Amino acid sequence: MPESEQADRVKGMSRGELLELPAAVDLETGNRALGLGRSKGYELAKRGQYPCKVLRLGNAYRVVTADLLALLGLAA
Repeated sequence: MPESEQADRVKGMSRGELLELPAAVDLETGNRALGLGRSKGYELAKRGQYPCKVLRLGNAYRVVTADLLALLGLAA
């Protein structure tokens, strides 16, 4: 991967991919954006210690994209 393209990536997703996300994403996507493994991400969400706002919807977790982008320094 060229150095300029690497500089445009934040953790596991590119800046463009992050900016195209919907209002809330599943925990797997949030984990990928933050560079967290699946187990660690779920552990943090379950304990209420995920680094940004997470919504619990039934058995599913959803990460609020605006908070995720703010944490990564990409807030509009």
